[in-house]
Amino acid sequence: MENFPWLTTSILLPIVASLFILFIPDKDGKTVRWYALIVGLIDFVILVYAFYTQYDPSNPGMQLVESYSWVPALDLRWSVGADGISMPLILLTGFITTLAILASWPVTLKPKFFYFLMLAMYGGQIGVFAVQDMLVFFLMWELELIPVYLLLSIWGGKKRLYAATKFILYTAGGSLFILVCALAMAFYGDTVTFDMRSLMQKDYPLNFQLLVYSGFLIAYAVKLPIFPLHTWLPDAHGEATAPVHMLLAGILLKMGGYALVRMNVEMLPDAHVYFAPILIILGIVNIIYAALTSFAQRNLKRKIAYSSISHMGFVLIGISSFTDLGLSGAMLQMVSHGLIGASLFFLVGATYDRTHTLILDEMGGVGQKMPRIFAMFTACSLASLALPGMSGFVAEIMVFVGFATSDAYSMTFKVIVITLAAVGVILTPIYLLSMLREIFFGPENKELVSHEALIDAEPREVFIIASLLIPIIGIGLYPKLITQVYDAKTLAVTATLQNSLATMAEQQTRSKPIALQPATAPAIE
Repeated sequence: MENFPWLTTSILLPIVASLFILFIPDKDGKTVRWYALIVGLIDFVILVYAFYTQYDPSNPGMQLVESYSWVPALDLRWSVGADGISMPLILLTGFITTLAILASWPVTLKPKFFYFLMLAMYGGQIGVFAVQDMLVFFLMWELELIPVYLLLSIWGGKKRLYAATKFILYTAGGSLFILVCALAMAFYGDTVTFDMRSLMQKDYPLNFQLLVYSGFLIAYAVKLPIFPLHTWLPDAHGEATAPVHMLLAGILLKMGGYALVRMNVEMLPDAHVYFAPILIILGIVNIIYAALTSFAQRNLKRKIAYSSISHMGFVLIGISSFTDLGLSGAMLQMVSHGLIGASLFFLVGATYDRTHTLILDEMGGVGQKMPRIFAMFTACSLASLALPGMSGFVAEIMVFVGFATSDAYSMTFKVIVITLAAVGVILTPIYLLSMLREIFFGPENKELVSHEALIDAEPREVFIIASLLIPIIGIGLYPKLITQVYDAKTLAVTATLQNSLATMAEQQTRSKPIALQPATAPAIE
């Protein structure tokens, strides 16, 4: 079974299976939803089996590698593989997408087309994390944009066309930078290649690296998202349905973080030395600005959307820390937020299905009618505010400690960054706990209770949240469950960054008199 194409199968299976939905005789969606769920489960089982039998966590190199020639003249290949950076996110994709299909049970509008898009998106998302060819990576990146656009524009809320158009303009515009930068890297030098491992071996001059890094950063800043390219996300979340929420928060944002680590950090380490302080500042802006904005939101979906933007700021700080602990914390934050974000947005959707309002001022006291939803919402909110014993706490403390112990920055800079990031950490429980109070506590809204049937959570909804809370708590109590998957890889990436940092510091020392050295010059022993 070592030569079985595990990753290719996991990418193509849901895409091919989606085509057969058109031939399933089904009018009300009850048959096609079971078909989509079974396909999703089979694909997830394939991923889990391949991980446990074919993946070695102690190996920092690329594993499960498959490579087939496509356009030999350009060295263009269908090349896939997984390492410590991509494997956790591939597993997360299979897990979240399968649960999102189960969350789609109430969909009755054009169910065939809905599940067709869900399965097509399933394959595209795994492809983004698995492909090792830059041009194919671009194609996979574009493939997942189309289903999201259609899912927003057809099944979204009142402003769905505006939200979908804004999403596609931002993300497709950012994608152009990926294509241009990929072509620049591929055609640089004597050989033309799109293979990522071959591109890493090319000797790019610093100015070229800085230019390409800038292009990639713009593209991935849209997806992560990073201020000020974030404004599409609250609008998209504000109009999306619960399953699309889960995919947006659980998977799509992680594509930006993954690509930053894979392209910007790993492939352009010298440029990363110069951009890292900028990323940290942007991370701080994300954390504080989005937390304050979330605190001010009266729309429940937009409040959680800005909370997601705030949490992604820790990813930027972690990948710019130049420490293994910081980078490991950034990876864990992506996995943790994928689980927590998906759970919160699913519960937002479940609450809306019952109250038919997203305005906090129109809610109040519904916890008396929906105690199970209240309990699940409370548990997931506590996970989001980084309660000890849950995954969010471990991820954020790793980022903090990793950055605090970094030798790459002056003590003054580190104190300022940690202080400002701590402000965001303090704001998070304030707006999340106040949100719970406004929804579930206080006097009942008599008009809401009299007009809406506030039915408590059904078994399907309890199962989805339980499935998400188990890994959230499991990782919080025993982080090694996930960190051991990528520890070897983060150590290798950090070592490369440390070498680039030392080289840049040495060049800086040679080019300037000692008396003119800045106080924040990298200090590498």
